[in-house]
Amino acid sequence: MIIGGGVVGCSILFHLAKFGWKDSVLLERSELTSGSSWHAAGQIHTISSDPNISRLQGYTINLYKEIEEISGQSVGMHSTGGFYLASNKDWYDYLKRERSKARYMGLDQEFISLEEVARLHPLIDPKHYIAALWDPLDGDIDPSGVTYAYAKAAKVHGASYHTHTLVIETNQRADGSWDVVTEKGTINAEHLVNAGGLWAREVGLLSGLHLPVQPMEHHYLITEAIPEIEAREERLPAGIDYEGNMYFRQEGKGMLLGTYEPVATPWSVSGTPQSFGHELLEPQLDHIAERLALGFERLPALKKAGIKDLINGPFTFGPDGNPMIGPVPGMSNYWTAVGVMAGFCQAGGVGMCLAEWMIDGEPSIDVWAMDIARFGDYASPHYGTVKSTENYERRFILKFPNETLPRGRRQRTTALYDRLTAAESGLDVFINWNKDFVGKQAALDERGRGPEKRLVSLTIDTDDIDVSNDEAILKDSECIGYVTSGGFAHTLQRSMALGYVPSELAKADTALEVEINGKMYAARVVDKPLYDPGGDKMRA
Repeated sequence: MIIGGGVVGCSILFHLAKFGWKDSVLLERSELTSGSSWHAAGQIHTISSDPNISRLQGYTINLYKEIEEISGQSVGMHSTGGFYLASNKDWYDYLKRERSKARYMGLDQEFISLEEVARLHPLIDPKHYIAALWDPLDGDIDPSGVTYAYAKAAKVHGASYHTHTLVIETNQRADGSWDVVTEKGTINAEHLVNAGGLWAREVGLLSGLHLPVQPMEHHYLITEAIPEIEAREERLPAGIDYEGNMYFRQEGKGMLLGTYEPVATPWSVSGTPQSFGHELLEPQLDHIAERLALGFERLPALKKAGIKDLINGPFTFGPDGNPMIGPVPGMSNYWTAVGVMAGFCQAGGVGMCLAEWMIDGEPSIDVWAMDIARFGDYASPHYGTVKSTENYERRFILKFPNETLPRGRRQRTTALYDRLTAAESGLDVFINWNKDFVGKQAALDERGRGPEKRLVSLTIDTDDIDVSNDEAILKDSECIGYVTSGGFAHTLQRSMALGYVPSELAKADTALEVEINGKMYAARVVDKPLYDPGGDKMRA
C-alpha cells in the first residue's frame, strides 16, 4: 500500500508492479500530482552530491521513454542536453571531480568550450564563465505528464490507484500487516509505504512516526516570449550556473529561471493543511531580487523580457537535501520515500531501489546517501526544519570534501562532551558463520565465488594534490573502479588512497591511473603496509 499520488508514489507503484507485485495499490487524498508535483519546474539533470544518486538520476531520465511507450501518456520530454557552468576556479575543480565520478557511474559527460556554449545557447554571455561541463541527458519534462505516465504504466502492469481517497488511520496488526483506514473503507496491506510528499509528516504521525522533513517555499519565473528564441527552430539546452545559484531552460518561446533564496522560508512548520492541493503561495519577489539581477546579467536577453508568471510553491526537503527512503528502523513493514526534493530527477531511481528493497531484501546499488537509517533518534522534526533550511540555502553553494555544516549540532552528546578534545576508534568485524543473521546466505554465496571487487591501497605519483573520495580509477584508459578515501602520508612522503578495483587487478604492483581534478596520475597497488611492514618498530 502506497500513500501519496505524486511522482514518487506513482514511480514506486510502477516499479513494484513491473517487478511482480501486481496487487500493489496507491491511495491519493486528492488528484494525482496534488501538492508539489504539479507546479515543479520540470528541469532534469544528472549531477548530484552523491555519485550513486547521480547514477539513479541518469536511470530516471532514461526511464521516461519506457513509461511513455507503456502508458501511451506523453511525458513532454525535451532532450536538449544541458551544461553546468563554472565562473571561478573552485567551481571548475568541482566540475572536474564530477566528471571523474561520471566515468565510473557510466554517465556521458564532457567539457565543452565556451565558444560552443555560446553557439548552443546564444542568450548566455560566456565572458562570465571559465568552464562548462556538458551532459546530453539533461533537458526538461512535463511534470503532470510524467506522473500520469508512471500511474498508467503501473496499471498496465496490473497495479491500481485510487484518487480522492483520504487515509485517516494506519493501524498495525499483530501479524505485522497494516489496516489502512480511509473514508471509503479499510484495506489490509502487508507493507505500507509513506510517499506523502508535502503530507509526509502527517502520514507518518498516523503511525507514531515523527519525520525530520520540512516543506520550503521555492520561486521560479517564466518570461514572456523572447525574440531571440522566437527566431530559432532548435530548442535551447538547459543550464545550471552554480555561482549564480540558478537553473534555467526554455519554456515555450520564453525562459524559465529558478533560484534558491539566500534566506530560506520554511512553509507550514506546524503541519501541511489538509485543504492544500493545487494552490500556490504568494510570490516574494524581494526574496530573489538579488539572484535575478545576477541572472539577468549573465543572460542579458532576460533584461528586456517581461515576466509572464512568478511561481512560489512548496516542496519538501530532508535534513541533508537527499531523500529519505527505505525501511524505518524499529518498525516492521513500514517504508518511507520522503524528502525527494528533486522528484523528476530522482523518482525513477527511488522507485526502483525501494521496489528492489521490498521484494528482494536489498537494493541493487549502494543507497546509503538516501537511506532513512542514516539519521538517528536525534533527527527530530525541529532538527529537520533547521537542517532543511540550511541545505536549501546552500543548494548551489560549494561544499568541500568532509565539510560539516554548523546548524543542528549537539543534538546528542556524551557525558564527556565538554572535556572531549579528540576521539579515535577502531572497529574489527568478526563473523560467526555458525550463527544466523540477516544476509547470511548472500555473504556465504559471495564467500564461495569470491568478490568481484576488492578494496586496495594505492600509491599515487602526484605533485601538489591528493584525492578525497569518489575519484575514478582507470586501467588502459577505461574506468574500472573508484577511490573511497585518501590523502598525503607525511611519514612516507607519499600520496595514498584506498579504492575498489576488480579482483583480478588487486595484485601488488598493478599499474593504474587515478583522475584528480581532470588530470591522470600514475598509481600502483600495494599489498602490504609501506611503513614498518614487519612491525619491527612497533615492537622495539
